[in-house]
Amino acid sequence: MSNRKLKIGIIGCGGIAFQKHMPALARNASLAEMTAFCDTVEERARQAAKDFGGENAKVYTEYQELLRDESIDVVHVLTPNLQHSFITVAALEAGKHVMCEKPMAINSAEAQTMLDAAKRTGKKLTIGYQNRWNDDSQILYRACREGFLGEIYMAKAHAVRRRMVPTWGVFADREQQGGGCLIDIGTHALDLALWFMDNYKPKSVTGSVFYKLRDKPEGNMMGPWNPETFHVEDSAFGLIKMENGATIFLESSWALNTTDVKEAKASLFGTDGGAEMKQTADYKGELVFNSVQFGKLVETKPQAGPGIAYFGPNAEDGGTREARHWLECIIHDRDPLVKPEQAFVVTQILEALYQSAETGKEVVL
Repeated sequence: MSNRKLKIGIIGCGGIAFQKHMPALARNASLAEMTAFCDTVEERARQAAKDFGGENAKVYTEYQELLRDESIDVVHVLTPNLQHSFITVAALEAGKHVMCEKPMAINSAEAQTMLDAAKRTGKKLTIGYQNRWNDDSQILYRACREGFLGEIYMAKAHAVRRRMVPTWGVFADREQQGGGCLIDIGTHALDLALWFMDNYKPKSVTGSVFYKLRDKPEGNMMGPWNPETFHVEDSAFGLIKMENGATIFLESSWALNTTDVKEAKASLFGTDGGAEMKQTADYKGELVFNSVQFGKLVETKPQAGPGIAYFGPNAEDGGTREARHWLECIIHDRDPLVKPEQAFVVTQILEALYQSAETGKEVVL
């Protein structure tokens, strides 16, 4: 590819665009520029163009119009989950590389159409699982690949909030999102567990989904929600058995009466040692390895970098690293860290968890 900057089109100018994607892309301005913004609410697209686009940035309310712009190389699909698949497929077929926010799609059939389109067009596709780029995730992944834990036969995937239900946008809309906490934050924890284990062959899934606290909005850290419009689960749990016998326990909640909160974390249990991703009271990550050394039980904590804002090894967030890696993969024709085939398995398992909860039976994949 030439040395010119990649031109990026943003489809969906809501919270995840303003909080994660557009700031991350702006911090990688040497590689790319955002030249087009689309949202069904024109004012949101105009605000995005004003904040993150150049003076010639284009604004659209129909994504099809943006995709007809031949100057755009890359599209970020940042819409409600229901729209992920068909917009992604259309963008790939229009010759664009696509970063789609998580989850890949609301079901595995739609996720498969995305996989097929990427293979058919030869364009790159990745899914927004930025937590892989967090410091503790990177260290733990390396430890797993170097065999520090031995054979990992059990994992726990954690996405547990005490009372942090998102009260904006369409998070509580089952039709638009496909579900609640499980498909929203459980997806991140499951992605991490599968990635650490390097195991993408699920055999069976059993799930439980609860709607127990929808009428109890008091104490929510993001403000009270309206029980009348809250149509998704507040907590969900699942047991996933893999073809090689390994097992993953997944816990997810937006609202659960617990003080043991941790989000986008995993605990791993191997034949030579274990590892736990913990969450401190101020929501920072802490990684603890456990093993046996010199005949004694030992716990090891990798030292964190200096906590000075904007300086040191922890100055960048996962989203900024994700964006830079993604852009460099396009420029240098490399595979992205989050492969669509991996994200497909996450969607397949989530779908099976909802199905198991509905039928009360184990789902064999």
